[in-house]
Amino acid sequence: MKLVWSPEMAAKAFMDTVKSCELYQGSSVTELISAMAAGWNAKLIVETFSHGGVIATSIGLAVASNHTCGRHVCIVPDLETKITYLAAMQKVGMSPEVIIGEPETIVKNLDVIDFLVVDSRANDFARILKAARFGQRGAVLVCKNANSRAGSDFRWRTLFDKDGSRRIVRSVFLPVGGGLDIGHVAASESGSGSSKLQKGRWIRRVDRESGEEFLIRK
Repeated sequence: MKLVWSPEMAAKAFMDTVKSCELYQGSSVTELISAMAAGWNAKLIVETFSHGGVIATSIGLAVASNHTCGRHVCIVPDLETKITYLAAMQKVGMSPEVIIGEPETIVKNLDVIDFLVVDSRANDFARILKAARFGQRGAVLVCKNANSRAGSDFRWRTLFDKDGSRRIVRSVFLPVGGGLDIGHVAASESGSGSSKLQKGRWIRRVDRESGEEFLIRK
């Protein structure tokens, strides 16, 4: 089984996020991320948050998790940030699960992640992506504020393809907000991100209707 796109779920999450974020100007990024998380029917949605971050993104992810009947986890660095974050979320009637600690360590211990959002302005964002555990369904990874890392040597494929355990089948950069860099981790036969893919011949196929790329093992 792999992550399967649902346009209907995405549309519902998009509209509900628009309603929830009426007080936030320029929330188009939030609505897009929410629609993606819901559209992929993500069951475990994880994000990183630091003091002074944009709450609107969390609202969108909370909306998405409600639609997918999933779990929304926010990782924060300290108790003060947790208190501020929860107070802001409770004002809009939402109470996601919040975990204090180092994101790189926490994502290693969470159940397999379907949808992960990190901030490219954080020095450890690439390490967080690499440490995360993904399941057989694959995963969608989102880097916010990607414009901030101009000149960096970050590449999706070099991050995941070195040991053959995980494979990016599609990536795209969207020039919205501060820039969104999105990667789609392929569904695999392994149970976690640390397992090795079995050797064999891999053939790439593209769905003409959705544009989605698949890796098929022969």
